[in-house]
Amino acid sequence: MSADAEAVVPPAERPFDRKLPPVIGVSMASMTLAVTGGVILAAQAMSKPSLILPTVLEVAAIVLGLVAVGLMVSIRPFAWWRFGQVFGIALIAYIVQAGIIEWSFVKNHVPGSPLTVLTLGLVVFATIVPLMIAFTAARYQEVGDRLA
Repeated sequence: MSADAEAVVPPAERPFDRKLPPVIGVSMASMTLAVTGGVILAAQAMSKPSLILPTVLEVAAIVLGLVAVGLMVSIRPFAWWRFGQVFGIALIAYIVQAGIIEWSFVKNHVPGSPLTVLTLGLVVFATIVPLMIAFTAARYQEVGDRLA
């Protein structure tokens, strides 16, 4: 084999050297908006809360969450098997946490409209955090490496 033929094969890209889209940054922005909407709503708990700003923040959080998923899906190659493995376990844990929080809202008789807005925030919480955990695990996984 000549030296020219060896030069044609690109070196393997190490996971730490890859330039990836800002999935974590967009996810964190989504989580920040969801939490902020919940805090604003909770701050008005003793009066009739205005739902405009918290609703806008929760909807924006959902949109940014979908953008994060879109950015992540565009990554090639990606260790989807590792992402799924970590995401599944984290999702179960965060659904349980969100369910307990939701139960406390219902148990404390949070009215319908504020409960809906708070539930949207919990949906973001229960999906975005596992996405960030799983993405972080998968982004540093060598795509050809399937060792657990």
